[in-house]
Amino acid sequence: MTDSTKWEVSITGNAKKQQKRLPAKIGYALRLLLNDLREYGPQAEKWQNYGRLTGKKDFYHCHLNKGHPRYVAVWKVTDYTIKLMEVRYVGPHENADYRRIN
Repeated sequence: MTDSTKWEVSITGNAKKQQKRLPAKIGYALRLLLNDLREYGPQAEKWQNYGRLTGKKDFYHCHLNKGHPRYVAVWKVTDYTIKLMEVRYVGPHENADYRRIN
């Protein structure tokens, strides 16, 4: 028997501000990613360049588009037991300082 409980995915205040500045196509891609995260959990393996952030426990990222400028999303699992995640950054790849995202 599998646990069919979906994940709860929230977006931090900073990421909400970043989300408002996204081009329409990237905003749509983010909504698709959020739906996948809710349904399948933090392992978004079908998303381009998906992976864990090196040196950051429970942080993941993926690219939201191809080409330039490249946009990325970064999320963190905050609780595996009750299935909680937070999107911490969404925006241009060149502005993503992964060391500062917490």
